[in-house]
Amino acid sequence: TYTTDTKSREENKKTIESLYRLSVDIKKIRRLKEWVLLQDVAYVKEIAGILQEMGADETAVANILERCPEAILHTPAEINSQRALWQLVCQNEKQLIKLIEQFPESFFTTEYHENQKANILFLQELGLKNNIITRFLTSAPSIFYNPVEKNKNVIETLQRNYLSLGGSDANMKIWILKLLSQNPFILLNTSTAIQENLEFLQQNDFTDHEVLQLLSKLKGFIFQLTSTTMQKSMLFSKNVFKCSDQELKQLVLKCPALLYYSVPVLEERLEGLLKEGISVAQIRETPMVLELTTQIVQYRIKKLSALGYDIKSGTLESLNGTKKDFEVNYGKIQSKKERPIFNPVAPIQIED
Repeated sequence: TYTTDTKSREENKKTIESLYRLSVDIKKIRRLKEWVLLQDVAYVKEIAGILQEMGADETAVANILERCPEAILHTPAEINSQRALWQLVCQNEKQLIKLIEQFPESFFTTEYHENQKANILFLQELGLKNNIITRFLTSAPSIFYNPVEKNKNVIETLQRNYLSLGGSDANMKIWILKLLSQNPFILLNTSTAIQENLEFLQQNDFTDHEVLQLLSKLKGFIFQLTSTTMQKSMLFSKNVFKCSDQELKQLVLKCPALLYYSVPVLEERLEGLLKEGISVAQIRETPMVLELTTQIVQYRIKKLSALGYDIKSGTLESLNGTKKDFEVNYGKIQSKKERPIFNPVAPIQIED
């Protein structure tokens, strides 16, 4: 832990000089993390040396130290240990230095070294490919800070539930790896929360097969919810669409967002659609439109309207999907509009 009391401390001149020689923007560090410059001990030359050894040029070193100045407060031994650790999953040092440039904070978090190592080995044993583990190290580093036993516990809970819901032994490994690849933050949940959420779905008459379907569709995000928020969201949808429990269940299976998004989010999106002249009946027919933000819906309606497509009288299918899906649909409507209507029996006008 480093002191952050800046009033009575002076900047370390030696640190400033060493950073200056490396062409580091010291003003930037002063503005963002001045406390780093006040520490009595810093390893500027040593850390820069290690980065250069790995293949970083002068610009890259300066860029890394500007973005993550606390790197210079780690000992060379700590950084070399971290380097060896990341090399377990990186193809070579060229890939490693590229990752450090993009995600310096993740690399220079050395406090949980032993946990990080144990978790990397555990994920490799589980069958996750190294390129996915590197993606986790950079985009979801916090999952490596847990003791490995905690992460093992979560995986065992998922495996046990997958089998009890009717999943097969043969497919279990693929299912777990896919779920983890889609949402590594599953590992930050507790086994109890996972169990409670699955029980909530079963109590709401979702069959085992349907629960598995929801888990896959929601990419494991269901575990970041609570039974209370899910209950509120379902009740809101039931009131809006004026449907029976069975009909609501079908809507949720069609559009898991009805379960995942909170009431305020669903309310805002629904209002946005109604303001555009879309009816509740149309939304009920194509609930997936609630997965889109109000801004995206407005943008897509505007584009379609410019082609003369009336969303109020048509289906909402053309609004749906990812950006790519929408562009494909839009292209089809556009080419249909531009194509001339040829009547083979119409007389041909020929001038004399």
